[in-house]
Amino acid sequence: MASKVRLFVDHPLGEGQSVPLSRDQAHYLFGVMRLPVGAVLSLINGKDGEWDAEVAEAGKKGGVLVCRAQTQALQMPPDLWLLFAPIRKERTAFIVEKAVEMGAARIMPVQTAFTQNADRIRQDKLQAHAVEAAEQCGGTFVPPVDGLAKLDRVLADWPKGRRLMFCDELLIGDAVTLPAIPGPWAILIGPEGGFSDAERDRLRSLPIAHPISLGPRVLRADTAAVAALTVWQQALGDWG
Repeated sequence: MASKVRLFVDHPLGEGQSVPLSRDQAHYLFGVMRLPVGAVLSLINGKDGEWDAEVAEAGKKGGVLVCRAQTQALQMPPDLWLLFAPIRKERTAFIVEKAVEMGAARIMPVQTAFTQNADRIRQDKLQAHAVEAAEQCGGTFVPPVDGLAKLDRVLADWPKGRRLMFCDELLIGDAVTLPAIPGPWAILIGPEGGFSDAERDRLRSLPIAHPISLGPRVLRADTAAVAALTVWQQALGDWG
């Protein structure tokens, strides 16, 4: 039976490996979850899969866990990036959490012409949301969350061979179609105000860009991110 408690640690995991706990981790495990010495929980670190670990020492300010057995090997998501323009704080956090759950390998906040909340982005907070999402969804990989970057700079440095699924709100009502071309991909979601004419023209001029509709209705930015990930996963991802 799976452990009820699942914890991300920044420490190597392996049979017999001791894992020291920070004060915050000790408070969570022993103060909040009330785990006693001898209790077993699941550990992930984004590299070594999932491991059952036993509480060897428990204290208010720290503790030690010992890895006993691997329960899952590292499962990498598809080679898919999610680029999105930040929106309000709690909705940006929602996008990050759902991107982890739905199998994004890299999460990239981008500043577009109409982005309104760029000054409120904290990379460390968003990375923490990604960790929490991986803990809760059973994942063994935690995607990196990049710092905010301007869209034009990201496009200027775009890697050769990575296709871009560009969700264009002007295509509303068109059929949702995506070419079934395997390989590395990225998804781009625009801000609440949409893309500027200059951004749309540049994106459409890129040979790697594939503009698509997300259906017959206008979606909020956070809903659009989930819808786009679903479309891509169904067509090209690891859902099949």
